[in-house]
Amino acid sequence: MQELSASKLAEYAIQSLLDKKAFDPILMDMRDLSNAPADFFVIAHGSSDTHVEAMSDELIRKVRTELGEKPSHVEGKENAEWILIDYFDVVVHIFIEEKRKFYDLESLWGDAKIQSFALEAK
Repeated sequence: MQELSASKLAEYAIQSLLDKKAFDPILMDMRDLSNAPADFFVIAHGSSDTHVEAMSDELIRKVRTELGEKPSHVEGKENAEWILIDYFDVVVHIFIEEKRKFYDLESLWGDAKIQSFALEAK
């Protein structure tokens, strides 16, 4: 995946999560880090396992139908406390809030450039 399309996919993932009312979505640009597992991490959390699963299902569907990309790997759908959607250069992490706080990927990869997003008030 080229850098431009990785950036586009990451931004598209953020928008998909915002459309499903994700909490505290962030985009971590990890391209300048050595040994980073991907160019971008997208991280957000939901209010329940049902919310987490709905966000992941919608993101996978939208990316497949609108961008023509399928994830190389999906983990965590069994209990939906942490669903990981791997698009090689973009890895999406959707948590329930307690698991997000526990694993704290934002601190683990704290040298990454982090951009926060918020739902727009209507």
